[in-house]
Amino acid sequence: MTITLRPGATVMFTGDSITDCQRLESEDGLGFGYPLRVAGEWGFRYLDRPVNWLNTGIWGHKVMDLEARWQADVLDARPDVVSILVGVNDMGWHTIVPGGYVIPAEDFAAGYDRLLAPLAEAGTELILIEPFLLPISGIVTARDTHIDEEVRKEWRADLDPKIQVVRELAREYGAHLLAADSMFAELAATTGPEYWAADGVHPTPAGHAALASAWLHLVA
Repeated sequence: MTITLRPGATVMFTGDSITDCQRLESEDGLGFGYPLRVAGEWGFRYLDRPVNWLNTGIWGHKVMDLEARWQADVLDARPDVVSILVGVNDMGWHTIVPGGYVIPAEDFAAGYDRLLAPLAEAGTELILIEPFLLPISGIVTARDTHIDEEVRKEWRADLDPKIQVVRELAREYGAHLLAADSMFAELAATTGPEYWAADGVHPTPAGHAALASAWLHLVA
């Protein structure tokens, strides 16, 4: 079952840097990533059904950061559809930098649930995008920390339960799930992961196109 977007519907994308994608520097506020590609393709396909597209993603945000701004940035806009991509900043990569921390999957689940509950109560259609991590060698963080294979394995071990949380919440709330982690794993099997996300996290133009294409399969 797909989501039917009626003329004049409001669709909001929110999450972290993957969604943000320099939205404040873009003319229409959608950034330069998959939200822009979705809006452009929709406008090309459906001239008779214009949609209001919004983007409130913010670089570096975790579930708890979304929760702190949820009322003002999301609920007050009364969107018809909310698309959420969050989780990679909740992953254990913070343990390798000074002042790092661990966010248990249980806390991630509880916070994410608090985001979804008021939207579900309002009858908002939900699209949940799995956080994802591609197996890039020699990832370098913003603090110039080299990431070896063992660290990446630790990240994956931390992220997998959080991906499962998103899947379970999608089932619980009857949300549409975009299985981005498995999608990119399948795509990377033939091209190599760098083709889709040069640092394993932030999509290349091709990676954003893949997200947009998968997203558009969920709406009609």
